[in-house]
Amino acid sequence: MRDVSRICADLVKIRSENPPGRTDEVIEYIRSFLTGIGISSVVSGNALGMHNLVTTGKSESRPLLFCGHVDVVPALDAGWTRPPFSGIIEDGFVHGRGATDMKGGCASILSASETFVNQNQEIPATLAFVCDEETGGEQGIQRLLSEGALKPCDCIIAEPTPSLHPCIGQKGLCRLEMTFTGTPAHGSLYPAVGVSAIMEAMSLLDHIRDLNKKEYPVDPPLREIIAQSSAVLGQEFRIKGVSDVLKKLTFNPGVIRGGEKSNVVAQRCDLELELRVPWGCCIPDIISSIQAHAINAKVVSQVTHEPSITDPESPLVAKTCDAVKRVYGREVFPIVQWAASDARYLRSAGFKVVEYGPGEIPTLHAVNERTAIESLEKASLVYQDIMAKYTETG
Repeated sequence: MRDVSRICADLVKIRSENPPGRTDEVIEYIRSFLTGIGISSVVSGNALGMHNLVTTGKSESRPLLFCGHVDVVPALDAGWTRPPFSGIIEDGFVHGRGATDMKGGCASILSASETFVNQNQEIPATLAFVCDEETGGEQGIQRLLSEGALKPCDCIIAEPTPSLHPCIGQKGLCRLEMTFTGTPAHGSLYPAVGVSAIMEAMSLLDHIRDLNKKEYPVDPPLREIIAQSSAVLGQEFRIKGVSDVLKKLTFNPGVIRGGEKSNVVAQRCDLELELRVPWGCCIPDIISSIQAHAINAKVVSQVTHEPSITDPESPLVAKTCDAVKRVYGREVFPIVQWAASDARYLRSAGFKVVEYGPGEIPTLHAVNERTAIESLEKASLVYQDIMAKYTETG
């Protein structure tokens, strides 16, 4: 039986940066691992090597899905204490890109599965390992859902979470690509003459800054979850004002390009804007407000996802929290967060979803990413406990 830290290290060593997004090699490692413990699977993907894996078994439908993505964000060697794809096991940690996000979670799924099989029990779950989560999931979870490879059920996504707090919901997402059009003129005469596309974009950002000040009403139970989540995430990330992040519309003008020459009033400016949308906020109203304010702009493309949450009273949430409490012996309660994941697609498709997994969250996407071996081991125990519960109750 393989140690979970070794499985994690093996996965880290197999490069699967996205972009470009190739996951064929790491998926082959997982396929071989599962075959070795008697679990069959189907691999699918495209010609670019963006591969997914879904397990198969005796029964066509299972009450539970364990899901993890195997692509990782890119990493340069500069600044790392240890090479980012070394998978070094040292000082109680597995080091390297993806150790936290989220090859550590994938390793814990595989370890839990191996333990369960060795106890002569059939896993009451489908396992899915997907590509492309880091760039939107089009070739990963979205493709599997569109092909009907996964059927709605309870789902655990092994994304890194605080150890005592499974995540049951995420803020919504609105990505806009906009083109602003101005009236060119000699720069020395602006603003008396001409309309600057750049300044039009800046004016919109001032408007969005005002939108950021607004709070949106939610029902009391969700308000309490948001308050508890703010305290947990503020402590985890050492960030002040996390409550505002969860309650308010947050924004990031990620890319802005504009202008033709320093002495010409800009005729064109392109803006790529991302908004994270809180519960109680209506995305169409936000887009209408933006369009009404930016009369000299055109929305070239937009991607939107509503805020999502799994009922905190659902059996899935109860079983997950009970499993975590059994392993850690401490108070456990669910939280929501600001980040997006494959959970949004699964919830839209009818799945109940909880995120729970190992990792050192402050190192997520950062230099010197790592995960504690203890965290990997305990996540595996939590998954085994959940599997046992679903074996008993279906």
